[in-house]
Formats: sequence, C-alpha cells, structure tokens
Amino acid sequence: MEVRLVTKQNIFSYLKKGPWQDNYLAMYSTLLKGFTTDPALMVIPVDDHVAHRGDGVFEVMRCVNGRIYKLEEHLARLEKSAIKISLSLPSEYNEIREIINELIKLSKEKNSLIRVLISRGPGSFSVNPYDCPESYIYVNCIRYKPPPTRFYEKGVSLITSCIPIKKSFFATIKSCNYLPNVLMKMEAIQSGADFSVALDEDGFLAEGATENIAVLGKDNVLRFPKFERTLAGITAQQVFRFAEELVKEGFLSSVRFDDIPKEAAYNAKEILLTGTTIDVVPVVKYDNHVIGHGKPGEIFKRLLNILRKDITNNF
Repeated sequence: MEVRLVTKQNIFSYLKKGPWQDNYLAMYSTLLKGFTTDPALMVIPVDDHVAHRGDGVFEVMRCVNGRIYKLEEHLARLEKSAIKISLSLPSEYNEIREIINELIKLSKEKNSLIRVLISRGPGSFSVNPYDCPESYIYVNCIRYKPPPTRFYEKGVSLITSCIPIKKSFFATIKSCNYLPNVLMKMEAIQSGADFSVALDEDGFLAEGATENIAVLGKDNVLRFPKFERTLAGITAQQVFRFAEELVKEGFLSSVRFDDIPKEAAYNAKEILLTGTTIDVVPVVKYDNHVIGHGKPGEIFKRLLNILRKDITNNF
C-alpha cells in the first residue's frame, strides 16, 4: 500500500465530499469556537466520548418559515436528558437560542432541521468520563427533506421489530447511543416495510426507530404507549393534546396512555406514527394485517391538518 502522511497543510486535498453533504448548511461547534458553512469542517474529534462511547445527548427540531417549532420543549427535554446522565452543559449553551438563529441566517433557508448535540467532550479513548475536561456542543443546520407524499395519501407499512427494546432508564433519555434504533430501521428496509415498532418486555407496543405510535381501537379510544417505557415525543405530546380537542368535539370517545397489545393494533381502526420529521402518518398495514379499510382514516386526516396548521402558525 502507498503510505501517505496527512498533515494540517494537505488534509483538505484528501477529503472527499459526498453528495449527502449538499444538505449540510451550517454548523457551530465548541471545537471551532465559531460557525462554518463548509461541510469539510463539520467534524467531531475521534476521541470525543460521543464518537467512541455514544456518550452524549441530542435533539432534532424543525425550522419552519424561519422559526423553530416547539423550541423550548425541545431544549427542556435536552436539558433533562443531560441531567439524567450527569452531563454538564457547555458554556456556549447559555447562548443556544442565538446560535440557532445565526445558523438559520447562515443557511439561507427558512425550512430546515436543527440538530443540537451535547457531548462529554474529547479527553481519552477510555470509558472514564472524567478523562474529558469539558463538555462540547455541536449544532447543525440541515436541509429538510419531507417524506414522500405517498406516506400521507396512501399510508405506510409497519412491522414488529425483533430488536430488544432499551431499558426504561435509557428509553426515556435522548442519548446518542442509537444502535438499537439503527438496527430497527435496517430491519424495516430489509423487510420491505416503511417503519418498524418495538415491543416492551411485556409484549406491549413501545416505539419506532424515531417515531411514537398511537392506536385507535374499535371503541373509538386513541391510545398511546406510556412514556415510562418510551421517549416522550414532542410531536406525540402535541398530537395527544389535539386529540383531546377531538374528544370534546365528539370525534373520539377518549384519548389515553395505555398498555397496547400487538393483537389490539392488528384489529385497530387506525394506527398513527408521529415524529418531528414526519408530523403524523397513517399505518395501513401492520405485520401484513390490513388496518381499518387499508387507507388513511379520518382521525389521521383531522390530526394532521390541525398539527400542520399549528406548525405553520408557530406563534
């Protein structure tokens, strides 16, 4: 093999730009102590604990028409996750709102995704977190690509995941250790499905790789899995509140957090998936069981309409 010594002076001549990097619009990081719009500079040190231990927490937010949807709720969850793993917030976090606003300006796009990642920081390759002198922050602005329109017009397919669910302590933290989530997405794709959903230790529905789930039974009750075993989705909580309004209007009998057996989902009137990047999508096939009439249902349509109006107004 040819031995090439890469130095600070010639490193950029060896960096290959991938087509996916066209979606990387801007970044702020503790490493740079500033902003960049060059994807080649959007890097994380290999000895950062987040790189070799998954030791960090993160949030993904939607920027719509230049404004972040549910910014404070996302930041509150980020801070809660950091507290749970005794991760101190870097000094720049005090200016996180200003950093996000500057990234939106630099991106020159009004619709994007903002990813905020707090890591234990660089220090060593050991498992000892105290080897890391200070925590780091990495904030990226990424081009938002909406899901295919067929998701909303025709619905999506869902399978039950074979990947073991995270224990409740880890399931309720939005940490950077997403290996189970990666494997869940992989099995969905390999099975020819759009999404997969995990079951908890008792066989009840839990959550998808990056999505929360809700099931509308024939009793007209909309049920969400309990947040004690899943991540408390920001979108899911908002949809829950909108569903309460549909109860008052007579479209639903009730909405609640509950244990949901897989078999109950097979016989559901509707199944919904919620998330930051997908809003609300209807499931029309689950483990080869046709859900409802095999097409998007009325409750899905109402909740999606209400949610999108809320996202667009975003006051």
